[in-house]
Amino acid sequence: MLSNDATRASTPAFTAVVPGLSVLRDVFVNLYYAFPQDHPQGPWVLIDAGLPGSAGKIKKQAEALFGDVPPAAIVLTHGHFDHVGALHGLLDAWPNVPVYAHPLELPYLTGRSSYPAPDPTVGGGLMAYLSFTYPKHPYDFGSRIEALPADGTVPGLPGWRWVHTPGHTFGHVSFFREHDKVLVAGDAFTTVFAESGLNTFTQKQEVHGPPAYFTPDWDAARASVELLSRMEPEVAATGHGIPMYGETLRRQLADFAARFDAVARPKIGRYAQQPATADGSGVTSVPPPVVKPWLKVAAVAGLVFGAVALASAGRKKGKGKSNS
Repeated sequence: MLSNDATRASTPAFTAVVPGLSVLRDVFVNLYYAFPQDHPQGPWVLIDAGLPGSAGKIKKQAEALFGDVPPAAIVLTHGHFDHVGALHGLLDAWPNVPVYAHPLELPYLTGRSSYPAPDPTVGGGLMAYLSFTYPKHPYDFGSRIEALPADGTVPGLPGWRWVHTPGHTFGHVSFFREHDKVLVAGDAFTTVFAESGLNTFTQKQEVHGPPAYFTPDWDAARASVELLSRMEPEVAATGHGIPMYGETLRRQLADFAARFDAVARPKIGRYAQQPATADGSGVTSVPPPVVKPWLKVAAVAGLVFGAVALASAGRKKGKGKSNS
């Protein structure tokens, strides 16, 4: 039986989550190496592909684990820049490795559609405020990208199945190992307040929703969290945050699902009441922005400038008194 501890504190950049699943933290996002529990040197699968410029780091860790054996497949929870940023470099290094994603995610991975614009007015943290600068352009992996099997199986990972968990993106999926209830949830929910730069740095652990600034359908996001909660995972390995375990995980996830609209869904925001929509060809409609991104950034910059100016004035005043 796995530990019921809520956190494995002081988690390094690379660590084992459970037998058969290890995590690499790439600055602020996680990617996973999955392999048979009883055969750690056997066939393995990479889940997600990290940030741009990280291919060398990801490949180096793979070689430390598996030698020169490339993955049997790369499977994607979704196609945001922090989950596929290193994929071009990895595909160059592994020319015969297929990549799989949900059919509704393929337009953003084959150059056909950009994602809906992020909403920097929601979330309330540095990561949210800066989100208008994050890449949302489509990637084009051409014929290397394929649809996940319709029967729910995961190529290269017997004993796992994929589950459609939309909301954060239209084709977002999570991966679930049936026999011991290990869940790789992607960004369907997180175990850190991902909108906050401070919390992202400290990795303060608790169940939170998908990163709000990049979530265009809150009704779907709530339904996905409810689905994953009903699955009663023993382990949750998420796209952001430290893996969670046992009863603490299940209790927090169930409570979060029950109160999702109150604690996760923005009260005001571009997608708070009206979702973006999409089909198999990509985005079909997007509601108008609530506030222009540059206004939000200007307001934040003004607050920072004001705080610096006040602090500077205070120091000068203090020096003036001490010199009088």
